[in-house]
Amino acid sequence: MAETLGSLVDKLTIKDIREYHINQMVILKDKKFSRKELAGKLRALKRQKDEIIKEIDAFVFAAIKGKLSLRDEKLKIYNDLKDVGRIVITKSMGEAISGLALANLALWHLEDEARRKDVTLAYIGKIKKRIDPANQQRNDYIDRIDQLLEDKISSFK
Repeated sequence: MAETLGSLVDKLTIKDIREYHINQMVILKDKKFSRKELAGKLRALKRQKDEIIKEIDAFVFAAIKGKLSLRDEKLKIYNDLKDVGRIVITKSMGEAISGLALANLALWHLEDEARRKDVTLAYIGKIKKRIDPANQQRNDYIDRIDQLLEDKISSFK
């Protein structure tokens, strides 16, 4: 497996956010897509979420048995060091997952703002400047989830 628990949870939270927004499009009768297209997108999302959930379960089972690497070495070189590690250091896996979900939600809305056509390029630039630190927070929560899993499994040995 090339994934970590944090990266799998990250994917699942993004799918959940996407599902929420597609359901909102259905409720609000958004004209961007037909009902049939939205229904198809929801079916695809359900299939994708089911696969990720199975992957998460398999990952945790394999991790407990010591059959895989729990963390992925980060090789990013472009992030501003002042933005790295600026999350609340949680001691609970649930808190870290919640933090990741909220970070993904914030990032989703920043990306939506950056796609607006009714604002100036200066406004878009200000939003784009907020995306990198928000994405770094997301990565910090992914790393925290991986660290917490590694710590928990190590404590059983």
